Amino acid sequence: MTRLGDLERAVMDVLWDAAPATSGGVTVREVADALDGRELAYTTVMTVLDRLAGKGMVQREREGRAWRYRPAATREAHIAQLMLEALDLGGSRDAALVRFARSVTGTEADVLRAALSAEAGATGPTIVETGATGPATTETGATGPATAEAGTTRPATAEDGPTGRIEDPRPGRPALDEATDR
Repeated sequence: MTRLGDLERAVMDVLWDAAPATSGGVTVREVADALDGRELAYTTVMTVLDRLAGKGMVQREREGRAWRYRPAATREAHIAQLMLEALDLGGSRDAALVRFARSVTGTEADVLRAALSAEAGATGPTIVETGATGPATTETGATGPATAEAGTTRPATAEDGPTGRIEDPRPGRPALDEATDR
């Protein structure tokens, strides 16, 4: 995904803000008018929109002699893609994710937890066994006392109850405490 300069970002903000109200897109003149505090020439705005179209950031459709522009993706999709690209910049992706998770506010952490829970709900939660003796769930869903082999995974069951810990299925990774995110 392309990183945007200041003017490109300002133009995209206009398009993103206008998108729900004008599903047919906006004209260069409408974008220029929305950027009135910047005192930009019409041709400058037209050039920026043309470049954004070339980068795949906007879609355009001919309307008479003019073009109508609309974002190719939502603001949220663009930001999510930037975040994923930032994770790929190097180093440990896992370490960057943990650092990010620990830096968000309580409300943001709640949003992340809800999104991760919803995503896990689609595939079902997984319990990572630590080698403790206790109820275990077999692959067929039967439960009973068993000693689990350390590092094995199984679907979560009601018998497990709330553990308050988020288990990392990768070997050698510690669990995160849901209450403290550590």
